[in-house]
Amino acid sequence: MTTATATDSTPDHPATLESERALDEFLTAHDRVLVDFYTEGCTLCASIEPVIGNVARAHDDLAVATINPRDDPALIDRFAITSAPTLVLFEDGEERGRLADGFQGGDAIDAFLDGASDE
Repeated sequence: MTTATATDSTPDHPATLESERALDEFLTAHDRVLVDFYTEGCTLCASIEPVIGNVARAHDDLAVATINPRDDPALIDRFAITSAPTLVLFEDGEERGRLADGFQGGDAIDAFLDGASDE
């Protein structure tokens, strides 16, 4: 994964963010964002990484980012991260849905994205 700034266009790969500020900038720069909150050493997080990449490539209207909340602990409280991986969908900077049920395949994430957008 490559480290990205908030203004990077990420239609075909996830951006790796390193701070709360970078996440805020990314959310401001994109209308629809899926954020993967992961932790180092988490086998489920490592397993979902290629799935997240496929999701990024499959959705032209979606910017995808990954961030380790342990790198900026304020994220843990702000987004109530209690397990990893946690996927959070944002639209126009507002949380629209959350998927925190461990490893998810591409079909499950697509269904989550479609369902969260319909709310």
